[in-house]
Amino acid sequence: MPVARAFRWSNLAVSLAASAALALGGCMQTAAPVAVMQPRADLDSMAYGQPYSAPQPVFVSDGGGAIGALRNSFAPSPAPMPVGYAAPMVVRNGASYHLDAGDKLRVVVYGQEGLTNSYAIDAGGSITMPLIGAVPARGRTTAGLAGEIAARLRNGYIREPSVAVEIEAYRPFFILGEVLAPGQYPYVPNMTVESAVAIAGGFSPRAKRDMVTVTHTENGGAMRAVVPLGTPLSPGDTVFVGERWF
Repeated sequence: MPVARAFRWSNLAVSLAASAALALGGCMQTAAPVAVMQPRADLDSMAYGQPYSAPQPVFVSDGGGAIGALRNSFAPSPAPMPVGYAAPMVVRNGASYHLDAGDKLRVVVYGQEGLTNSYAIDAGGSITMPLIGAVPARGRTTAGLAGEIAARLRNGYIREPSVAVEIEAYRPFFILGEVLAPGQYPYVPNMTVESAVAIAGGFSPRAKRDMVTVTHTENGGAMRAVVPLGTPLSPGDTVFVGERWF
């Protein structure tokens, strides 16, 4: 009798073990849960209305899938558009150069030594000559100023005056900001922003060296632009070298 009871308990244990094995086997065959990542909205497309090409949803299996999903959510986005800068200003220092206060001129009136001399354009934009007094020079070219002087001399002073005007010294330029010696300097023909920085002692340790701001004034109007170092300068321009952030 005890032997029969022990045999029944043994069969029951074997049956329970087999059932557990089948149950575990069924779980192993069940499809693993899947993590689905939906594409995030792009802020640039929302702000500017550009079409947004959404990536395909990312399906990650259960084995370490949460980490993979997070890694995919931080995938690098497309490179941003380059920053646009103003085009370099067209600078003319030849025959089309417009005079302004600070320019020093050599006026030659042929056959009239008393009128031939050097004249500086004053703050009012004029030069003052014997006989004819103040002659407006601001905004004129050298040829235009020579014509104006000749016309005034012809009006009761000289029958057929012959006049030539040339630039003896240009008005200075200004450089401010992150240079070693900011201030006012004489203009050198054909100079660039880079040479202006060199004249001012070079960049300071905190200077932003790739781009600078140039303010150009002509005919009463001002134009400001962010330009590279190779941009040519005009007399009277103001160069500002900014400070870098890091």
